[in-house]
Amino acid sequence: MATYLPARVTRVRHWSDKLFSFSTTREPSLRYENGQFLMVALDVDGRRVARAYSIASANHADELEFYSIKIPGGPLTSRLQAIRAGDTVLLSAKPTGTLVLRDLRPGRRLFLLATGTGFAPFASLIRDPEIYERFESIVVVRGARHVRDLAYGDAIIEQLGADEHLGELARAQLVDYPVVTREPFRHEGRITTLIDSGRLFSDLGIAPLDPVNDRVMICGGMGMLKDLRALLDGRGFRLSPGIGEPGDYVIERAFVGA
Repeated sequence: MATYLPARVTRVRHWSDKLFSFSTTREPSLRYENGQFLMVALDVDGRRVARAYSIASANHADELEFYSIKIPGGPLTSRLQAIRAGDTVLLSAKPTGTLVLRDLRPGRRLFLLATGTGFAPFASLIRDPEIYERFESIVVVRGARHVRDLAYGDAIIEQLGADEHLGELARAQLVDYPVVTREPFRHEGRITTLIDSGRLFSDLGIAPLDPVNDRVMICGGMGMLKDLRALLDGRGFRLSPGIGEPGDYVIERAFVGA
C-alpha cells in the first residue's frame, strides 16, 4: 500500500471553468525527476480517493505544483477543485513515471506533444536546465479544445522566458506551438493531423520528423496517444521499452495503461 504524507495547499488558481492548478508544500526529503508524477489523494467519507498527477513544478522548486481538469461528479476532482490555500491534501511519498529524459536516446531536437493537462509534465521539463544541454531545440506542441484552455501553458511559457536563470536559454531554444481544435485560432487542428500533413513543420519553418535526430515525449488522452504512436512507429521511431531503457520516444504508461 502506498504511503501518503499530508501537504498544505499554498495556492489555487482556476484557469477556466474546466481547468485549475494548485501548489502545495514540499517535504524536504522528496526527490523526483522532472516529468514524474505523484498520487494526490483526499479522504472522502472514510475512503481514500487518489489519482495520479504529473508534477508540473521543476525538481529544484521549493513547492510542488499540479495541473488538473475539473470532472463533474468525479470522485476526486469534484472535491479537489474546491480546495483553498491552507487546506490539506495527501501526496504519495514515492514519485514515479516514464516521461523522463534519461529514457531518450541522444538527439538534436526534442518534441513535447501534449493535449489538455498532459502539458503538466512538460511544464516541469522545460524548467529543467538539463533539457537545454541535451537538445539544440525543444518544440512544445500543446493542444486544447478552446483558446481559453491554453491559459495555463501560456503563463508557464511567459514566466520561463522572463526567468533570470533559464530565460535566455528558453528564448533561444524553446519553440511554442499552441493548437486549438474547436474554434478559430492561428494553429487549428489535431496534433496528429498537423504532423501528418506537414503543416506544423511548414508553420515553424523546420524539417519534418526524423528518427535519426529527433526525440519525442507524449502525454495526453488515450486516443491521441494511440494515434501518435502509430504515426511515430510508421516513421521509424522506437518506443522506449521501459524505465532505464532509452528509445526514440517515451509516453507516460501509467496514465494510459500502455
